[in-house]
Amino acid sequence: MSTLKKKLPVSKSKTKPKAGAKKPKPPVSKIGTMKESSLHRKLKFSYAGRGGQTEVAAGEYIADGRRKDGEYIEIQTGSFAPLAGKVKELAAAGSVRIIHPIGVSKVIEVYEPGNPYGAMLYRRKSPLKGTQWNIFDALLHAPLLPLTPGLKIEIVFVDILEKRIKDGKGSWRRKGVSLHDKELATLHESILLEKPADYLRFVPFKKKEEFTSASFAKSTGISTDTARKVLYVLTKMKVVKRMGKTGNSWVYVRM
Repeated sequence: MSTLKKKLPVSKSKTKPKAGAKKPKPPVSKIGTMKESSLHRKLKFSYAGRGGQTEVAAGEYIADGRRKDGEYIEIQTGSFAPLAGKVKELAAAGSVRIIHPIGVSKVIEVYEPGNPYGAMLYRRKSPLKGTQWNIFDALLHAPLLPLTPGLKIEIVFVDILEKRIKDGKGSWRRKGVSLHDKELATLHESILLEKPADYLRFVPFKKKEEFTSASFAKSTGISTDTARKVLYVLTKMKVVKRMGKTGNSWVYVRM
């Protein structure tokens, strides 16, 4: 049975605010719900879980969600650099988990303009495939973020359905085709990184064994450019250490 709540009279204070007094800042969110993709929204609700909440105010920020156990969650598909201040404030109030989806496969559908789109023109599979190494693209400009006390980073491997509209308003790289939405097609396994030692999984060398970016790339099957990014982040995190140079190459050892 529903009950009606009576409106209580609001008392009007005669005290005027002091001249020059600053108004409290409302919570801000780096990602608006109006712009979030279906992929972002699906992961947000999934990780908040039963009994959890989404769009939770925390100080000057709005977290994507908060689990029933109190852990804050942030879904971040791009660089972690914009999260630095937000994660620091959230971590001061409780534990934080950044969920970073990596698309291991992507299907692209292109539609005619419509509301929101018209008939599908064609469908193709993208040749690009994400791997665990993509996490270092996200960490490149925020290499110290994983050292934040109470922070966990979870890499989630997903299949993505990307919907585009051929409206002439998109990037020149896509020949004017606009990106409309990204949807979660399949959710696969995940990798949880809780402490610096967990990042040793990316280092295929024994302790005190010396290596360079070239030998690292050869052992892992990644490009030398990617290897340099990985080693830059791991050096900042003190997971590996620079020992000096051989020729023009830095020599590293794992810690």
